Amino acid sequence: MASVVSKPSRAAWGWFRQFAGRSVARLRRSRPRPRSRPRLRPYRRAAGLVVVTLLGAWLGLLVVGNVRTPVGPVDTTMTLRPSLTGGTKINVSPLGALELHSHTAPLRLDVDVDQLDQERAAALVDHPERIEGLEGEISGDVRSGALDLGLRSAVAVLTGSCALALAVYRRPRQALAAGGLSLSLLVACGATAAATWNPKSVLEPKFSGLLASAPSVVGNARSIATEFDVYQKELARLVTNVTKLYDAASTLPAYQPDPSTTRVLHVSDIHLNPAAWHIIRSLVEQYKIDVIIDTGDTMDHGTAPENGFLEPIPDLGAPYVWVRGNHDSATTQKAMRKLADKRGSKVHVLDKGTPVNVAGLRISGWGDPQFTPDRSVVPEGDPAERAEGRQLAGTLRAQRAAGTPVDIAVAHNPVLAEQTDGLVPLALAGHTHNRSTRVLPHDTRLMIEGSTGGSGLRAVEGETPDKVQASVLYLDRDSKRLQAWDEVDLGGLGLSKAEVSRHLPKEIEPGSSPSPSPSSSSPPVTSPATGR
Repeated sequence: MASVVSKPSRAAWGWFRQFAGRSVARLRRSRPRPRSRPRLRPYRRAAGLVVVTLLGAWLGLLVVGNVRTPVGPVDTTMTLRPSLTGGTKINVSPLGALELHSHTAPLRLDVDVDQLDQERAAALVDHPERIEGLEGEISGDVRSGALDLGLRSAVAVLTGSCALALAVYRRPRQALAAGGLSLSLLVACGATAAATWNPKSVLEPKFSGLLASAPSVVGNARSIATEFDVYQKELARLVTNVTKLYDAASTLPAYQPDPSTTRVLHVSDIHLNPAAWHIIRSLVEQYKIDVIIDTGDTMDHGTAPENGFLEPIPDLGAPYVWVRGNHDSATTQKAMRKLADKRGSKVHVLDKGTPVNVAGLRISGWGDPQFTPDRSVVPEGDPAERAEGRQLAGTLRAQRAAGTPVDIAVAHNPVLAEQTDGLVPLALAGHTHNRSTRVLPHDTRLMIEGSTGGSGLRAVEGETPDKVQASVLYLDRDSKRLQAWDEVDLGGLGLSKAEVSRHLPKEIEPGSSPSPSPSSSSPPVTSPATGR
């Protein structure tokens, strides 16, 4: 009996096991498989490694990438910093800073003048003959400091990049790759800096802070161009004069102009800003200006009540040569002529090409043909400027033919001034509120001044105030040719920043052959220039 019952039970149990097995298999097949994590693409991994390397190298430079080294009589700290433009910045605390466009590379060299060594400075003061040997000493100090800085920077970027890569990836292989990449980048930056090295950058520094009032720290333009070696001697002169600044401590040295240089102060677009008169008077005193040339837009609306604004002009300390701008009316010009007609006046009004002789220079100009505040008249634009400019060119051509060539042509609008190309060595203009200088096709240099009034009341319309700008031009007293110029930038309303940049024409830089003097032959016929 038992055997009869057990056979169906065993059959049922076998059938159940087969059914359960098939069901489990179906469930396993129907269950979704977990997706595998996608692997990062090679370029993403490479980009991540580059970011980690750069960040680690920057942190390494920030922490240990500097050296303290003596340079002549001063102690300095040299540092490499990441930069988009490169160059060298010399911080002379608390006097200000000098910026040199010494190289173009992703690294900038910062040199902080920490303190003056009293013993070394006293030795120079007591034994002036040692200054002659200072050049070699400073050159050796700079080379030694640069070598130490390069080695320390290499260690800094290697350590920083390796440490950060090891912390991020936790793999020695990645850390070594980051270190090799950082060293390669540092070598590439060094090679770029060497390839773009500009030893003449010390000739055209940009001053800021109190040093802006002492451009003689690197000497005057004529002595730089003719008497000193391009780099090492000027570097020695720079350190020597900084030593004197620290030793004097009380006052900055006065600017000593070259006696064979005529100094011209170019101002423009004052636009009723009374602060401009104080700035101009200060520049006249500091630079011993021989003549001021104002390229117009002294007023804002050219109304008679504004004429009282002109009263400080005779007391600025130098002859004042003025040309009418598009914001200066006929009423404004009459008021200026009244100042010019007073006995002993040094005010001169330019118009219709009639030349004046001031400070040994022959200057001619033409008033702006448009008065834009008059809304009843539609401005004629550049065609009117070109037409009047051609008339000015005719008067210049006649002066040349008469044997009395003009040295400087003056106009308010650059489009008008462009028509004098080939007839004068130098043309001055304003109007754009943006300073620029360029040599025209027939070798006339056109210099456009910014706003010496900081654009007047318009300065409060933008997010940041416009700069107050003026330029000091150095002309050879004999040839009347431009030797150099200083661009003076002051912070606008509410700002106290001051900068002075020294510039030299290419033709008189050291090693260049001097430009020929203008011949007495007739100049080439100029075609109407396009307004830009």
